[in-house]
Amino acid sequence: MSGVVGNLYYVGLSYKFAGETMADDLFASAGTNRPLSSKAKDGDYTAQDIEVLEGLEPVRRRPGMYIGGTDENALHHLVAEVFDNSMDEAVAGFASRIELELSVDGMVTVRDNGRGIPIDPHPRFPDKSALEVILTTLHSGGKFGGEAYETSGGLHGVGISVVNALTDHLRVEVARDKKLWAQEYSRGLAVAPLANEGVVSNRRGTSISFHPDPEIFGEKLKFKPDRLYQFARSKAYLYKGVEIRWVCAPELLSEKSSTPEKDIIHFPNGLEDFLNASIEGAATVIPQGFVGESPLVDNMGRIEWAIHWPLTKEGFIHTFCNTVPTPQGGTHESGFRTAILKGLREYGERVGNKKAATITGEDILNGSCLIISLFYREPQFQGQTKEKLVSQQVTRLVENAVRDRFDNWLSMNPDVSNDLLEFVISRAEERIRRKNLKDVNRKGVVQKLRLPGKLADCSQENQEGTEVFLVEGDSAGGSAKQGRDRKTQAILPLKGKILNVASATSDKIRANQEIKDMLLALGCGTRDYYDDAALRYERVIIMTDADVDGAHIAALLMTFFYQEMPDLIRNGHLYLAQPPLFRVTQGAKTFYAMDEEERDGIVARLTKASRKKIELGRFKGLGEMTPSQLKETTMNHSTRCLLKVGISDEVEVKERVNQLMGKKPELRFKFIREQTQLQDDAFLASLDV
Repeated sequence: MSGVVGNLYYVGLSYKFAGETMADDLFASAGTNRPLSSKAKDGDYTAQDIEVLEGLEPVRRRPGMYIGGTDENALHHLVAEVFDNSMDEAVAGFASRIELELSVDGMVTVRDNGRGIPIDPHPRFPDKSALEVILTTLHSGGKFGGEAYETSGGLHGVGISVVNALTDHLRVEVARDKKLWAQEYSRGLAVAPLANEGVVSNRRGTSISFHPDPEIFGEKLKFKPDRLYQFARSKAYLYKGVEIRWVCAPELLSEKSSTPEKDIIHFPNGLEDFLNASIEGAATVIPQGFVGESPLVDNMGRIEWAIHWPLTKEGFIHTFCNTVPTPQGGTHESGFRTAILKGLREYGERVGNKKAATITGEDILNGSCLIISLFYREPQFQGQTKEKLVSQQVTRLVENAVRDRFDNWLSMNPDVSNDLLEFVISRAEERIRRKNLKDVNRKGVVQKLRLPGKLADCSQENQEGTEVFLVEGDSAGGSAKQGRDRKTQAILPLKGKILNVASATSDKIRANQEIKDMLLALGCGTRDYYDDAALRYERVIIMTDADVDGAHIAALLMTFFYQEMPDLIRNGHLYLAQPPLFRVTQGAKTFYAMDEEERDGIVARLTKASRKKIELGRFKGLGEMTPSQLKETTMNHSTRCLLKVGISDEVEVKERVNQLMGKKPELRFKFIREQTQLQDDAFLASLDV
């Protein structure tokens, strides 16, 4: 598995056998080209049929067992295996710099300034250096006993030897005690003995250069500079004490690539730098995320984390153990999830919010941006590719370490904590609402649709050309029912001002009768269950009085559709009717005006054209209009005027709805003060308070 999210990268961690299974051996005659021996053809099975693979031959025979296959992911996994050894040196405090270089011929070089691989003879193999043992022997290395490394990503002792087995050329250089040692290998075997290449100054550490074997990976597979560069950046994020120097041959970079030829990668704030880069420019639930680190008890390691809750970007969860990515999560993620859940529930109980008891870990973490980096002694993974951490004791250790920090963070930031709690509770209510929601289907042959009793439905059953008017008040609804086109126009009267859904709980929304009537009439569901094809009408038209109260009701209805059915707006189904406010009559002629300015203009024109008496009238509401007047001015396709409701800027609209319609009155007061300063007293005079 591999991927890029923001600037964090994980490479080649999928586990498969690349088409090679036990069945290939069991049914060799059907699945391979290997000829069967005469004994095998006769059905005999003797000791001569038993193969013993020595050295690194098993790796070359079955590479999928060690690096997950022979595809592009597996190719880049070679780099991860070598690089992780250098990262272990850095995490242990022995290296501060790692270099990653990609040459035009496909050679990759990983160089660090750590202690350098030991070059003295190995006690068990006196005729070989420790360096050659490590490079040519599976399950060899300095990470088994724990004395050389407190925490490390390489635990099985197969990483560097596997890379050596799968390359046609590998050169290793070790600078120790002011001497440079070098040795070259091919396909897992030493080409020449370890050589002392002389005295060096101002250099120490290990340098490994290798070229993948085309016999294993084919001629066409090549390293991707963009992928390796993002991989290097991710490693720098995971350990803030390391500096990574990147060098790439310019011939390998495409014109569209943003990867530089050279770069020095260093993030002094580690995971916090990554989190800020990932959500830069996005609106968030709270101003600052929860970022920190904590040691584990009994000197078992430490845990680092960074989490934020964006409103306008997709979330992600990345977990690591000893800088090795664990894309399937594991016990470190479970421990963090439990700590956050228990902490937020307890905080809600402490501030008297009973709804906090309903939240779950998914309500908190789904949609969040979370990075967890665990450094732990002797971790246990699933398989060589380490996709999931399975060390059982880690859950408790991480929970205890994070819980104390989270409880303190909540207590120190009550305003932020309350905002986060309200956000998570709203997600919990939405989850419960989705569970209980029952979609309303359109009329069918088998089942008759249950519609609200106040709805005067149209006779046409298909959606095209139909429209429903959401009318303010029963009186106006009566006029609209008489003035409508019964074939295509439906009328649903609403009683007074509907509930402000932006500040109401999901329980109140579900219990509101006016909202239930609208949901039944429209038949399209809400939020994640919204189905545009099930919408019973092509247009939904809000028709309210042309006064301040009418504007308020229209605002409440638009807020309802924005929160519960945003796709209804995005797909162009929502409209505002424009009924007139004034009537101007001269003789047999009648004119209608939307406001005082238009009324005065009509009067001026009529006065200039004729001396006949002019009568002025003001509609106090839709209910005062006769059915014929309502039809002529507001409902007739040829004479009416409709305003189409749209969303021009998703971020701005979301912020404005939360500001003006949300739960915090102080935001509305702030808006009024800001507008008053901009528009002087004219804005205050226009308010209906």
